[in-house]
Amino acid sequence: MRRLSWLACLAALTVTSALLASCSSGSSTAAGGTSGATTTINLGLPTSVTSFANADVAVAQARGFFASEGLTVHVKNLASGVPVVQGVVGGSLDIGASSIEPVVNADAQGGGLVIIGSYADRLTVSMVTPASIRTPAELRGKRLGIQTVGAFREVMTRMVIENAGLTPSNVAYVPVSSDGYTGALVQGSIQSAILQQEQVTNVLQRDHSLHVLVNLYQALPDYFYGTYVVNRTWLTHHPQTAQKFLTAIVRAHRFMYRNKAATVPIVAHATGFSQQVIGQAYDVLLGHEGVFPVNQGLDAAHIATTIQTMERYKTLTGTAPAVSSLVDTGPISAVVRQLGVWTGDPRWH
Repeated sequence: MRRLSWLACLAALTVTSALLASCSSGSSTAAGGTSGATTTINLGLPTSVTSFANADVAVAQARGFFASEGLTVHVKNLASGVPVVQGVVGGSLDIGASSIEPVVNADAQGGGLVIIGSYADRLTVSMVTPASIRTPAELRGKRLGIQTVGAFREVMTRMVIENAGLTPSNVAYVPVSSDGYTGALVQGSIQSAILQQEQVTNVLQRDHSLHVLVNLYQALPDYFYGTYVVNRTWLTHHPQTAQKFLTAIVRAHRFMYRNKAATVPIVAHATGFSQQVIGQAYDVLLGHEGVFPVNQGLDAAHIATTIQTMERYKTLTGTAPAVSSLVDTGPISAVVRQLGVWTGDPRWH
């Protein structure tokens, strides 16, 4: 039934895509080539409140990287990657930031999508539970917080429990907003949540009875995470706009690695967390794990491994798309040629 519902929604969005695109991207069309013109982009983010993983957009805004490319970026915070992908398919969003799973599933069902970049190509999340839960197998019968079925946090949850021999029927899914997980954990209304690093840092400081049960990056180091995705038709008409957007994003990533002192307050403001929490999260995400790509960041082997992992855990609906058709490295490769390749640190990718 979930698949039929998704297909129905996808069909409706596809039918209306031309109308929506004309409403949302009119200035993008005008701005594709006119020197000095400003291009307006509607960008969807996959959390109701911006996470550190998506804060490259806030840095690009604050440091003027979008403006220097002649871009005006309107950010829309949505509940998960699923409505982001639906917006890209339908045309209400020009570019979407989403974890890879909804993108793969939509494209497998004819969504006509293409990945052009990454906001964080490595997992930035952990499963947090009460310390009394010592192994994933002990999640049986517990209330597990998710966004919606098929969205990123549910997919990560499903991988954890199925690796422990459980299925979703052995637990109780509880829908929670992306900014409501820590409160629900502390209150005890859920017993597990997939949290972004800044949420992990914050909630462990608030409640010492909680702990990290699984660090997903450590458990799945080759799993590809965050994509910038567009409609193929939009990309055909706006290749220069895509390249300008990615130029600003790569510049933001490189700035973030070089300038912790300037980055932390920008991210704190965007996410609503204290600078102390964001500073600690920064040390993990950039100082240790290097999750933000500074070059191409679209590793074909990691993307293929991720699609295979989705098939293995039955989180893929439809026929798996080929990486070569799902990913267009043309725009980001042009950006790296323009900006030059960053070398030296093995985390840079």
